[in-house]
Amino acid sequence: MTDEAKVRDAIVQWSRSLFERGFTVGSSGNISVRVDGGYLCTPTNSCLGFLVPDRLSRLDEDGRHIDGDKPTKELPLHLAFYRNRSAANAVVHLHSTYATAISCLSTADRSDAIAPITPYVVMRVGAVPILPYFRPGSSDMVPELERIAPRHKAVLLANHGPVVAGSSLESTVFAAEELEETAKLLILTQGMAVNRLSRENICELEASFNLA
Repeated sequence: MTDEAKVRDAIVQWSRSLFERGFTVGSSGNISVRVDGGYLCTPTNSCLGFLVPDRLSRLDEDGRHIDGDKPTKELPLHLAFYRNRSAANAVVHLHSTYATAISCLSTADRSDAIAPITPYVVMRVGAVPILPYFRPGSSDMVPELERIAPRHKAVLLANHGPVVAGSSLESTVFAAEELEETAKLLILTQGMAVNRLSRENICELEASFNLA
């Protein structure tokens, strides 16, 4: 099996896992991975639970469609991360329930919507700003992403959902899951006196795990 074939199988496997566990529903959500000479991504209007490896979209280094089914309409946000984060080798965009709920809140902190209440959200996700609302698939969001992507590996699209970039498909899925679970904790504890990690706690994590 070639390296690209392994990546195709991994995209299908992780996509099915996310779908079966309710991190995305229907034909929502999309995933891409950087490969030699370009990218592989999930097709438009496809269900993450029922992907076929050979039908994944193949793109060249400039994001042009080469073969496979037509790529996701959210391709501009994926490419914005790849072009502005050299360490990005995978991008996961979900419509997961709790993270999307926070993206809809007018009271959410636009500079960091996912408060640091556990060490793992700091270690795997970091600060998560909220972008303004843009129509799904609109290239108008690209300048905002280009501004944020060099400093953040995860964002919330307002009234839409989370986007996470990472060094591998597996680590990016784990980060997207951690973001969603932390968003769930934040929703469940709204109105309660919640202890956040201190700046000292966060600096210790950043130093211990080389997160800078």
